[in-house]
Amino acid sequence: MKPKKTTTPARVVKSTIVVSISLATIAVVATIVTTSLKGQSPVKDPRQERFTPRGEVANEGPARIFLKSGNTAVADPSDGTEAPTGFDNLTNGFIPQGPPFESINEENVVPPRSMNDSRFVFEEVETVADGLGPTYNAQSCRECHQNVVTGGASQVAEHRTGHRFRQEFFEAPGGSLIQSRATNPEIVERVAEEDNLKTFRISTNTLGDGFVECIANSTLIAIRDGQPENMRGTALRVPVLEGDGSPRIGRFGWKSQHASLLSFAADAYLNEMGITNPLFPEENTSGGVFVGYGTQYDPVRDPEDHDSQDIHTFARFIRATKAPSRGPITNDVIAGEEHFNAVGCAICHVSSMMTLRPGTVINGGEFIVPDALGNKIIHPFSDFLLHNIGTGDGIPFLPTPEFQNTARQIKTAPLWGLRTRNRLMHDGLSSTKEEAIQRHTTQAADVKRRFNALTRSERDQIMAFLDSL
Repeated sequence: MKPKKTTTPARVVKSTIVVSISLATIAVVATIVTTSLKGQSPVKDPRQERFTPRGEVANEGPARIFLKSGNTAVADPSDGTEAPTGFDNLTNGFIPQGPPFESINEENVVPPRSMNDSRFVFEEVETVADGLGPTYNAQSCRECHQNVVTGGASQVAEHRTGHRFRQEFFEAPGGSLIQSRATNPEIVERVAEEDNLKTFRISTNTLGDGFVECIANSTLIAIRDGQPENMRGTALRVPVLEGDGSPRIGRFGWKSQHASLLSFAADAYLNEMGITNPLFPEENTSGGVFVGYGTQYDPVRDPEDHDSQDIHTFARFIRATKAPSRGPITNDVIAGEEHFNAVGCAICHVSSMMTLRPGTVINGGEFIVPDALGNKIIHPFSDFLLHNIGTGDGIPFLPTPEFQNTARQIKTAPLWGLRTRNRLMHDGLSSTKEEAIQRHTTQAADVKRRFNALTRSERDQIMAFLDSL
């Protein structure tokens, strides 16, 4: 029997949260929109409730971070080993490599068996018969995550919009994520006239994210607490959707809106491919109009990934990927990193941290850190926190008053794998490293000022360092 097709978990999750409604009740949507335009917050729907964090983050163990430029380490590097790196489609040891990738097809693929099986599912193309759409952005995980190998970054960006009224953000009836594709020309989503906030979010690299998932909450909190007050980031508490309800510190997506790879995969499966699953069982609308099962646009009963096999496979593949490797380390690269640290870039672009000990239970009791991912030193050059550096896209984590401050914030971009990208910043609108640096303001203003005060030679050395990442 042909296995269920799958697609990709990568892009950022749709923070849209509007109740799916039938064509017969469009008048209700009009009422909600009218109310929103008057500056009153709409009632939370089931998805919004699902994303609302409750309780305190779990104690997963001590902070394990290494800081440079005179800062004291909070972990003993001798406890860990370097995480495997490389752009080679080879497993990091979390699961076996498996049979030759070229030998796997739709008839013989066994998703739980190996890295190559999971990669095959990650690369498969969805069809309408599999549940694609009715509104969607991509047909495969690989479509948005393939540079230089499967799981890497790409040039693909998603489109988000909304509007502000009396300093409060409001989503359109279909939510802030505007899907760019549809299975029928009648239901292609359009941007509402009142949506004066428009932005793009470029696809992220997922290589090495299994290690990131295994970073302790306390590590990210310790990084935050060690930052100067004027540069201190926001450690966003987010619910692990498959867990017991306890939140973790977010780290995946441009708003750090997920802390587990399974939650991340499930969200992307729905919002990028239109495939419903047990964690996201409600179909997306088209501009607020219900187009799911029971209409002419959707022939597949929900949830379409009914047994969660696909989303588990996506998470398994990402957990098995190696971290991005470094390029050649020259004298200029070494000097450039020293300047990078000295001007303060490393305050947010934290170079090194270590994962939790093997056997640690995380994700609300749903995942145990394995030997392949535990006690591993990684170099993501990010703190995974939210900061206001003047480039925030105006879209908050959730469209409710308590999260309005996140509208101006964006996650510190991890710089590992930077040399594989030529569209930079969260929106992909910077073409060079110099352009990206000069866009840093607000919390990063002093750092940029110190960078600009360097000699041309010193700045060139920082560029050499960045080119090695």
